[in-house]
Amino acid sequence: MQVSEFDYYLPPERIAQTPIEPRDSARLMVVNRQNGDISHHHFTDIVNYFDSGDLLVANNSRVIPARLFGRKETGGKVEILLLKKKTATQWEALVGGKRLKPGVSVLFDQHASSSESTASSCSLLIIDDLGEAKRLVEFNQPIDDQLSSLGHVPLPPYIQHALLDEERYQTIFSRVEGSAAAPTAGLHFTPELLLTLRERGVGLDYVTLNIGLDTFKPVTAKKVDEHVIHREFTTLTADTAHNINRTKLASKRVIAVGTTSVRTIETSALRAAGHNDSLRQASHLPINQCGWQTVVAVAEETDLFIYPGYQFRAVDIMLTNFHLPKSSLLMLVSAFAGADLIKQAYQIAIEKAYRFYSFGDAMLIL
Repeated sequence: MQVSEFDYYLPPERIAQTPIEPRDSARLMVVNRQNGDISHHHFTDIVNYFDSGDLLVANNSRVIPARLFGRKETGGKVEILLLKKKTATQWEALVGGKRLKPGVSVLFDQHASSSESTASSCSLLIIDDLGEAKRLVEFNQPIDDQLSSLGHVPLPPYIQHALLDEERYQTIFSRVEGSAAAPTAGLHFTPELLLTLRERGVGLDYVTLNIGLDTFKPVTAKKVDEHVIHREFTTLTADTAHNINRTKLASKRVIAVGTTSVRTIETSALRAAGHNDSLRQASHLPINQCGWQTVVAVAEETDLFIYPGYQFRAVDIMLTNFHLPKSSLLMLVSAFAGADLIKQAYQIAIEKAYRFYSFGDAMLIL
């Protein structure tokens, strides 16, 4: 399977630059995998597609203020984007600036609006070059408690407009800090909408997957199965596993909010089926799970790469946004709905002026 099969042209004006208000006023495309029907709605209509006993599973990861601005001791400006925490003081990061080699120190100031002193004692040392703009950096102290005054919430590279309210790039589910990007399918939900779902008997539970910026990278390999998927830390608790298993045993449906929730749930299902090795290419793995235990608790860095040919074990319905060309996320969605149907849906979305990517409209795949 060629990566070029997942390419498409998106007019730049279709990329949403700002979030729509209110959150649940986005458009909703509903795609039916069984009959190929595609229909158009508003996001609030989503409640009409769920039944009592169904279980909504969302990613509760929260975007950290991972974008830091500093200066070298020589005065040159530096931008640091934290990607992954390695130890209490070490992080993998993307760096912007000149001559940022191992041994270079970077100093940071607090936000000008911070009530704290503008003089910060925080600094880092670049200790390893990881290739391209990626570096391993070490801070002179743990910075978790200082990030709110040092950093800014990073936005995807295709968003050119500043965000007036950084909380608008957080879902209402966000609780567990650790992501460099938001699980954007969850951005459409409001407390009022969740209350309506609860009144209709729809359950709600959470998984955690800390999203890295690699999620935005297009696949550069020529063949899909040659791509090495990015690894992201994910957690599905024993309580959540119990709720998912109970839902499946009752012949009700598990609804994954976003590709990150899909990746977590399916990682858990593969572990339940006894697949204990790398999940990078799981399309060939047999479905031999226990009838009463669809998923198990997991806490691991998942390397699960889902593309057409993959057999879904646990997810019945997927809610997602519209994804970048040649991305692993588009491949995942194509695996769930079928590549031809997704191509058709995306073409219709472009023609009907749907808003694409993080601040864009939503797609519900039944």
